[in-house]
Amino acid sequence: MNLEKLFHLKENHTDVKTEVLAGITTFMTMAYILAVNPNILSASGMDRGAVFTATVLASFIATCLMALMSNYPFALAPGMGLNAYFAYTVVLGMGYTWQMALAAVFVEGLIFILLSLTKVREAIFNAIPMNLKHAVSVGIGLFITFIGLQNAKIVVNNDTTLLGMFSFRGSLAAGTFQTEGITVLLALIGIIITAVLVAKNVKGNILWGILITWVLGIICQFLGIYVPDGTAWFSLLPDFSNGISVPSVMPTFMQMDFALVFSGDFLIIMFAFLFVDMFDTLGTLIGVASKADMLDKNGQLPRIRGALLADAVGTSVGAVLGTSTTTTFVESSAGVSVGGRTGLTSLVTALLFLVSLFLSPIFLAIPSFATAPALVIVGFMMLTSIVKIDFSDYTEAIPCFIAIIAMPFMYSISEGIAMGVISYVAINLIAGKAKEKKISVLMYILAILFVLKYVLI
Repeated sequence: MNLEKLFHLKENHTDVKTEVLAGITTFMTMAYILAVNPNILSASGMDRGAVFTATVLASFIATCLMALMSNYPFALAPGMGLNAYFAYTVVLGMGYTWQMALAAVFVEGLIFILLSLTKVREAIFNAIPMNLKHAVSVGIGLFITFIGLQNAKIVVNNDTTLLGMFSFRGSLAAGTFQTEGITVLLALIGIIITAVLVAKNVKGNILWGILITWVLGIICQFLGIYVPDGTAWFSLLPDFSNGISVPSVMPTFMQMDFALVFSGDFLIIMFAFLFVDMFDTLGTLIGVASKADMLDKNGQLPRIRGALLADAVGTSVGAVLGTSTTTTFVESSAGVSVGGRTGLTSLVTALLFLVSLFLSPIFLAIPSFATAPALVIVGFMMLTSIVKIDFSDYTEAIPCFIAIIAMPFMYSISEGIAMGVISYVAINLIAGKAKEKKISVLMYILAILFVLKYVLI
């Protein structure tokens, strides 16, 4: 295979070594989905092993499509948030079967394909003002930093202030330092190590940060400083006691139930999946592409149709296999931050997903406290886009600020975009700047749709 001809590496100022390293880095920051997704979806009654295999195959197929259809370094997998909505809201909360929920995801994917082919999603991407696109990148940076801090339990629930920092004194007093406190300490050490590697411009700094933090954890386990408790934290050593086996996908394959496809509730559920998926994907593409300087002078992303189509097809394929909505992952920014610029990065990530099917114990052994430092540092890198926002014009800056804070505080990329679009249109319209800004008709339509979403759903 002529990689240069297929991925245009020189044209994108990159090389095979950089792309491979970027692909590995992206995969390492996404590998947690292989452990988390089966756990979440199994709560709805789905077979955990089948969901694991479906997760791997959906991620592999969708990420390959992204590489070949768009030549962008974006990776896809069943999305966080969407899987929780699937299991806890639709199935456990509303009482639908997981088979019906899969049908809703499948139909949503088909609608997505049509929207992608008819340029609707592309038009939405292009309608969002440039300052707001930079704000989305910054907001995603804060959001994934928050996810990293949560994954490592550095930030925890607090009855008084909602959130607070993990208490080492409380951990020592309760006798949980060896099972929990040490992992928080390792994550904090990992952030420092990764930051130093980035500051020294070490090649593959983020990947090295993950591996070093993991190895430090293994050393602590051998020394008895870290003791797995079997509930929140498990052994950091790969478990091959069951040998190498691939769980069957058949318990979830083609199990969609379309019996209620024309009911009102089904349409609401399907629309909810559609809405969150669409704007999470657009937000991720805007944020990561903006950070990688992939947007053209008009703030548009060339070849976006291929990227959107890969995402849409991935969603329907994932539903057929037996998993919740497959979407473009914000962790793609980890690979981009170490130089990934083409579909070769995505292809490497996709192949690693396929390999993980056979070597799952290795990838499932990477703890969230080891990947957390990567998310924090990548969050910092995305935050630097804030200097591109025009703060001299308050009708631009305030909507950007609203979009930025909404993402981490509301725990949703799509909510951040919604708040940003509504406030941008409202503030400019009331301040009399709408004509001057030449706000597109599509922005007005989006603002109205977002308001209706909050009123009706």
